[in-house]
Amino acid sequence: MSAVLLTAIPQTGLAGLKENWRKDLLSGFLVFLIALPLCLGISMASGFPPSAGIITAIIGGVLVSRINGSFMTVNGPAAGLIVVVLGAVQELGEGDAMAGYRYALAAIVVASVIQILLGLFKAGRLSSFFPASVVHGMLAAIGIIIMAKQIHVMLGVAPEKGSSLLSTIAQIPHSLVNLNPDIAIIGFTGLAILIIWSVIKNPTLKMVPAPLLVVLSGIALARYFDLEHQHMYLFLPDAHFLPHHEETVGPAFLVAISENFMSSFYFPDFSKIATLEFWEAVVAISLVGSLESLLSAIAVDKLDPYKRHSKLDRDLTAVGVGNLVAGMIGGLPMIAEIVRSSANVNNGAKTQWANFFHGAFMLAFVVLFPRLIHSIPLAALASLLVYTGFRLASPKSFAEVMGIGKEQLFMFVVTIIGVLATDLLIGVALGILTKFAIHMLRGIRPNNLFKIYYTVEHQAPDTTVINLVGAAIFSNFLKLKTELATLDQGKTVVFQLNNTFLLDHTVMEFLHSFQHDYEAQGGHCVLIGMEFHNAYSEHPLAARRMKPDHMSRRKSDQRGI
Repeated sequence: MSAVLLTAIPQTGLAGLKENWRKDLLSGFLVFLIALPLCLGISMASGFPPSAGIITAIIGGVLVSRINGSFMTVNGPAAGLIVVVLGAVQELGEGDAMAGYRYALAAIVVASVIQILLGLFKAGRLSSFFPASVVHGMLAAIGIIIMAKQIHVMLGVAPEKGSSLLSTIAQIPHSLVNLNPDIAIIGFTGLAILIIWSVIKNPTLKMVPAPLLVVLSGIALARYFDLEHQHMYLFLPDAHFLPHHEETVGPAFLVAISENFMSSFYFPDFSKIATLEFWEAVVAISLVGSLESLLSAIAVDKLDPYKRHSKLDRDLTAVGVGNLVAGMIGGLPMIAEIVRSSANVNNGAKTQWANFFHGAFMLAFVVLFPRLIHSIPLAALASLLVYTGFRLASPKSFAEVMGIGKEQLFMFVVTIIGVLATDLLIGVALGILTKFAIHMLRGIRPNNLFKIYYTVEHQAPDTTVINLVGAAIFSNFLKLKTELATLDQGKTVVFQLNNTFLLDHTVMEFLHSFQHDYEAQGGHCVLIGMEFHNAYSEHPLAARRMKPDHMSRRKSDQRGI
């Protein structure tokens, strides 16, 4: 059985290209159709020129796919970085969009060097230090911010300049009342397509990517409303009696891109490298980009039908190299993007050549058909981002976190509020501090917060027993996680949890994942002593604490009674 599975695993490199080029080429083309509108929308939402996102996708496909450590991921710009990059452009540019763009490019270059160093020093495993609920809270907050900003674009109305985030949210009802009818029709049509496509089950229809339909319908409506020329809008032409209404439509509502792709390149400006704002941008870009990329690679590994495992440190280094090149010539930062990577798996891709083909198609399209890109309305791209933002912050996300435990929901909400009220880095820090406070309230000693206590015994030639003592939590589990990675495959691993005072959700998730992966490689993994713990919710991976009666017996045994 295992021999058959082994021979079925696709080859890599040129041999993999020769073996699987048909399926990888098809998947790369389908992913390109999804990626093109998203790259344009994410780029403009980030305060960058539309071409910046395409530059990044080309580099992510053509370059990074050749040097990374994963098999099915697709690299490119992601919605999760919109808030960070836009903040850098606005903060560093101080009102000058072009200057802010070039300063942000410099921050991307420095952040990419940090990413390369993190990969070379094997810091990929540090992603486990960030609790799952805090990461989900960060992404949900980003989703709310994306929706708050892009709803106005979808309606064809600009919020007041210099508005704070809360003010931008508060102005949504005003934009709804004073929407531009032509533009809003395009935006709501795109949103309707995305919602309908999400509930359709027909596999034949599902083969057509929803973002492609959004773009095609947007182009058709833009032509019908004649957005190529400045004029009074065609739909409800008598609605000019509405106060403060945008009465005209024109090319300003279409993607502005140069017909000469070579003119899209811009170079970074490092003149603000000595400022605090610059380094805040660097830390935010490197932290969020690295974290999202690592988490996406781990998630895509679980979707891979061949159960291959990414080399996370090599992947992080490769993304850093890609960001270095992108930042030097005017591109956005990239990550291993989960939506495009999931589509890649579902399309039947076999190797990283699918990512390469996606980048190659992107390059060919932007060189050959720039006028077609210019005909895409901004409202259609905004509808894609509003939908993406909603998926990041949907009620389902809140329900899933609540199902794990009330304390997880509390950290999730604290992180969201922290990001919305301050900024992304402070919000994440508040979420982590909240988790530390919860652990302290549950009885964890300060010396156990960052240090784990365990023993490893090799009881037989093929049996290893790991005895965990005290608390095993997100902030102290890294040492054991590293040691577990060195264990031989195909043996028996026993986790003795009788003496474990507390296991948090992050550790429970890791133990479950380790057990699944280890047994998939032909080994056997057992968790002993779970019956001596009370779970904080009915979720199978909820945090759990030792039962009081078992704790009393342990103390009695230690006293020799």
